[in-house]
Amino acid sequence: MDKDNAPKRHHKFHAEATTLEGELHLPFAQKTCSHTASKLNENGGYVTQHADRFHLGGVINFRSSYTHVGGNLDSKPDHGWNTITTAVIEGLNVMEVVTADRVVAQISTDHPLEGYVPRVTFLGTRIENLRIAGSEPLKIHFNHAILGDKPANDAGYTTDSGFIQRVSGQYETIRKGKDLPAELAGRYNQNPSGASNRGSVECSLVNQVEGSFPGRSCGHILFIPDFGKVHLATLKVEHSDYNDKGIPKQTTISLVMLRCEMGCIGGGVISLGGGKTNGQSGP
Repeated sequence: MDKDNAPKRHHKFHAEATTLEGELHLPFAQKTCSHTASKLNENGGYVTQHADRFHLGGVINFRSSYTHVGGNLDSKPDHGWNTITTAVIEGLNVMEVVTADRVVAQISTDHPLEGYVPRVTFLGTRIENLRIAGSEPLKIHFNHAILGDKPANDAGYTTDSGFIQRVSGQYETIRKGKDLPAELAGRYNQNPSGASNRGSVECSLVNQVEGSFPGRSCGHILFIPDFGKVHLATLKVEHSDYNDKGIPKQTTISLVMLRCEMGCIGGGVISLGGGKTNGQSGP
């Protein structure tokens, strides 16, 4: 088939953002739905949601929150389809233990006009003045460039040697943590470089946390006595729908800024500030 008669290239957008999801068991049972949620139409466009003052008992409170998702074909020549996913929480307070002035999750993708694997950036993603039980603000070492440059020849990120090396370094840091719970030891004992065809990798945009607080940190994970664990900026990269050349036609990027696993004064798991995108081009 000559180029003039080739099927026209198209793109289906997908992006969603939410400020709160999860389920509580203590001090009361409550299954939380997606709060301040935005979801993009496959044809693109722009969707936003905003909410003032959220209170879930005395467990989770924030002053305001908003999300927005957008997708369009870039107006610049030779540029592809751009998608942005943003979730923002301001004045966060979880049981008077975990507080932050501002939490921002932001994912931007650029799907090419030719090929399938997008360029991905996290510019704008941050946690401002995170405190634990009234501590001084913690210093969070972000690595927004953990994915690195878009792999050559439309290859997937999950088999890129640079990305895998950076993730392996995070895993090693966690494994060296003192008194690491068995569940986490097993979870991070699997070296991501061990499989050349790996389709999914989980890591974090946070390499480490510095500062004094009631507890300890190990990589991107905070251990807080009488509260539980807090995972910061958890990132999951997945590839699927491979063509006959081994190129993934779909890339899914998921980000959760704070995942609180509570098991003492409160019980349950909540995710705060999340985004996901996996648009797909064709044919």
